[in-house]
Amino acid sequence: QVQLVESGGGLVQAGGSLRLSCAASGRTFGGYAMGWFRQAIGKEREFVTAISWSGGSTYYADSVKGRFTISRDNAKNTVYLQMNSLKPEDTAVYYCAAVSAITYYTGSYSTKVDYWGQGTQVTVSS
Repeated sequence: QVQLVESGGGLVQAGGSLRLSCAASGRTFGGYAMGWFRQAIGKEREFVTAISWSGGSTYYADSVKGRFTISRDNAKNTVYLQMNSLKPEDTAVYYCAAVSAITYYTGSYSTKVDYWGQGTQVTVSS
């Protein structure tokens, strides 16, 4: 079992920044790729970004590329999501996840998630 707890969400104006954190506990954190997903009201949960267990590879949805940065600190069992130049359309509940597989096919990423966090709300006002 891996327990994931997100923090850092909140209300920010368009153009602002937020940094989300995800603290992991339980079995080996370093063995997993880690990802962030989001779900807006009335929409399906979508992939945002992921990082390999070593941190050497990162993956981003086109909608956040160049604005969001994922990183991880395996010594602290923590993964981060730095979000800059936020837009109202970034408003959603953001979920941290332990990812056991990630593939790229026809323009989008497909993932297999083994564990989810409980989510943290991010609201971007216009």
